[in-house]
Amino acid sequence: MSSALDDDTRETLDAGRETAGAMLRAAQKDLQKVFVFFLVGFLGTFYALRLYVWDFLKSVTRAQMSAGISGQVSIIAQTPFDVILLQAKIGLVVGVVLALPAFVYFSRDALKERDLWPSSPVPVWQLSLILLGMVTLFVAGVAYGYYVFFPFTFSFLASNAIAAGFSPTYSIVKWAQFIFLLTASFGLASQLPLAMTGLSYAEIVPYETFRDKWRYAVVGVFAAGALFTPPDPFTQIMWAIPVLTLYGVSLYLAKVVTTARRGSEQMDVPGTVRRHWNAIAGTAVLGGVVVYAFFERGGVGFVNQGLDAIGSQYGVYAPSSSVVLGVYVLLAGLAAAAVAVGFFVYQDLDDLAIVEAGVGDPTKIDVADLDADGVRAAPPEVFEAMDEAEAMDAAGEALDAGEKAKAQAIVDRFDEADDGEADSAAEGEQASGETVSEKQSATGSIGDRASRASNAFFEAFSDEEEDETAATVDHEAAAAGEDDDEDDIGGYYTDLTFILDSVTSNAFRVVGVFMLVLAGTFGWLYTGGIKRVYEDFLSRLPAQVTPEDVLNVVALHPMEALVFEVKFSTIIAGIVTAPLIAYYAWPALRERNIINQRRRAVFVWTGALAAGLLGGFVLGYTTIAPGVISWLVNDAVQANMVIAYRITNFFWLIFFTTAGIGILADVPILMILLNSAGIGYRTMRGRWREVTVGILAIAALFTPADVLTMFLVTIPLMAAYGIGLGVLFVLTLGGRRDLAPPRSVEV
Repeated sequence: MSSALDDDTRETLDAGRETAGAMLRAAQKDLQKVFVFFLVGFLGTFYALRLYVWDFLKSVTRAQMSAGISGQVSIIAQTPFDVILLQAKIGLVVGVVLALPAFVYFSRDALKERDLWPSSPVPVWQLSLILLGMVTLFVAGVAYGYYVFFPFTFSFLASNAIAAGFSPTYSIVKWAQFIFLLTASFGLASQLPLAMTGLSYAEIVPYETFRDKWRYAVVGVFAAGALFTPPDPFTQIMWAIPVLTLYGVSLYLAKVVTTARRGSEQMDVPGTVRRHWNAIAGTAVLGGVVVYAFFERGGVGFVNQGLDAIGSQYGVYAPSSSVVLGVYVLLAGLAAAAVAVGFFVYQDLDDLAIVEAGVGDPTKIDVADLDADGVRAAPPEVFEAMDEAEAMDAAGEALDAGEKAKAQAIVDRFDEADDGEADSAAEGEQASGETVSEKQSATGSIGDRASRASNAFFEAFSDEEEDETAATVDHEAAAAGEDDDEDDIGGYYTDLTFILDSVTSNAFRVVGVFMLVLAGTFGWLYTGGIKRVYEDFLSRLPAQVTPEDVLNVVALHPMEALVFEVKFSTIIAGIVTAPLIAYYAWPALRERNIINQRRRAVFVWTGALAAGLLGGFVLGYTTIAPGVISWLVNDAVQANMVIAYRITNFFWLIFFTTAGIGILADVPILMILLNSAGIGYRTMRGRWREVTVGILAIAALFTPADVLTMFLVTIPLMAAYGIGLGVLFVLTLGGRRDLAPPRSVEV
């Protein structure tokens, strides 16, 4: 195995093992102390969970639930060892987290020998301040999760499950994992102000990077929200809004500390306070008056009425005495004064930074801070200091922000600056008596290159039809001159890229239809559609099976019902969008000689596949699914078993025995259509391995996450594929005469 690694990797691994061994040897005499930290964390967490934490988490789960919903929510242990093993796992994690800093501290001698220990340690007061900030922010993030986010989220999830006819019977393992994962996400997200200000202050990541890349931060926050929270907009927004607010606050703090660092020598806090003492005092008085008015003029009642209106069990309490109210007012005044002092100090430093940069120095002007009129009015020195790449980047950022006029102005001013430089250089050469032809040629090429770059830059934003035509022309040129290259590297990648390009030129329509169908299906299921389907299905069961026998469908995970609704909606949206994708991909498929029918054949295909899907669905829904469920329920009832089906298992069984029958019927139909379009019988027979891998991948993505279900989906589909091969063998006379018409014949 080591021979498969290169020399650098082996050296890195050897150095890591050596460092770990040296740390163990250095901390050997103190390992007992390290173990004490671990033991305290492990045992303390184990007994805290047993005595206090579980009850606290249950109270958080039910905090915003009505009495009726709370009575139907239960938390169960699926195996005899669930609780004790869960307590042990959590205790092990906490113990390791507590022991790790102690282990690193006691092994510091080994780290110093390898120059891995900081050579200039941070002062104790600064380190204490950083640690205090980290702990405070972590506690604030966790407090938001436990007192705001979790109560509303669990109430929403339980209400959704009950409305669909399910029992929210949560497994303690899945329930605890869900809570602790979100707890960690809130705790880490709350460190954002400290992380951003620290990185900006140390210039590891400049403040300007955080400022200019805020769009990526927004996308990342919502992506993390989709990962950590239930797949519904309400809880994702509840997760994302505080994090985005933290990002905005952190961005401002990063700007403040960056300005303070760059102008630290000129900082004069006492002087700033003296110059603005009246504004600072007024802000302090205003802060105290606002808090006093809130408590004395009905603010408490107004907030409590709003909380009651949204069904919240929380409330705001008025101070118990005038002394407590005075303390609140004093603290509010001090906080307002501190904010005012920080604002004026920052303002003075910002003014100093502008003075230091040089008032009137045009090269210091940032084009990103200007609008289109400002770009046109800016002095030419701003654009003379730019190169072509910088100008195109600035124009690209303006286009991303939707400021096309500003982007055009930047490119125009850059072209003018290039032309001006070329004229100045030519005049200088001519005045000195030197030959100017070569210089004019060179400068002219610079201007031409800038113009070509700007033209190409804006042409990239042409409409979809021009993109599709250009892609076709480029492909024809490439196909005419690079046949040998395609033969060398294989045509699959080139074919796939060309087809995807033709589809992505219409991606807006495809994604729009997909999202509309997804949102519509999810909304219908979420508003009671899944319950209506469930009740209708139960009414079709044989008389010997009563609905009460299968009525207990449980959710073991808080998000299980929503996850099923999202997956089912995604499948429906994919089925509906498939004909649209085929319609836009059809010209590229013809161009690559994969199919030879006209694009209107898409409508024939859609009709044939829809008929097969609907026919199989009707057969499954009316006959096959009730028969299978009836047999399974009878078997369990005769064995005197208590039936509690899990949502994912029960509804995926219904899906596979209803819509799945239609999908199986569509496999041979699709194979016949593909053969009539130009894909030969021998090709389908020879590519069965690739088909199997593709079906396995789809089954892993859209079915419950277990290997058995993957094979239960894959085996019937491959059997249908085999039936399709048999039908094609007969229709094509063993592959000697495919159904596809000649290329010249229009269908």
